[in-house]
Amino acid sequence: MPDFVSKALTKSIVDIGHALNKQKKTVDMSWSLYDVRGRRKYLVAAERWAFLGAALDVGGAVGTFCAVLAFSGARISEILALSPERIDEANGSINIETLKRRRRGIIRAVPVPLKLFELLDEVHGFRAAQLDPSQCRKRLWPWSRTTGWRRVKDVMRDARAPEHIAKPKALRHAFGAEATLRMVSPMLVQKWMGHARIETTQIYTTLVGEEERSLARVTWRGATRGFQK
Repeated sequence: MPDFVSKALTKSIVDIGHALNKQKKTVDMSWSLYDVRGRRKYLVAAERWAFLGAALDVGGAVGTFCAVLAFSGARISEILALSPERIDEANGSINIETLKRRRRGIIRAVPVPLKLFELLDEVHGFRAAQLDPSQCRKRLWPWSRTTGWRRVKDVMRDARAPEHIAKPKALRHAFGAEATLRMVSPMLVQKWMGHARIETTQIYTTLVGEEERSLARVTWRGATRGFQK
């Protein structure tokens, strides 16, 4: 077989392999916000605020860790990697490195409440650390991922969150759900959450929000009279 034919055939096989892998990834992205038993995987607003309240009651490094998780929508490993120099108070954001990518150095700036900066400085003294070259790159929470996961789990129990969603991932889903239900642009939600694909972000558009519930009530208006008998 001539070399050019052999090379062309090899390239075609490789291209087919890439196409199949891409197709598989697309299929794998069709995950759901509900588990196989039909239970949601995210916290609703009331549960999210209960979690934040419980975190602030615990206080200290556990309180700040949980608060940053809830307000940023970041992955637990991304928050554990934060250092004082990544806190951009002047810009009102926390600069998070997206770790679930093939290459490093992809930073996303996520806006957070101004009061969170006060809490972070009170507990971690990040403002002074930013001025000290020996401190500015040290991790704010020098824990392992397992320890961080356990801290969140404990606060979830304090907040009486349902056991099946008493985990850090439920906070990330809650962030995406709340932003989407508040009509934040999918492109912004994608940016804040560090999604590589907009299809991942669009899964949150399947949620039932207040506007949809209001429309549904119109269809119930006559039928619910039967409950009054």
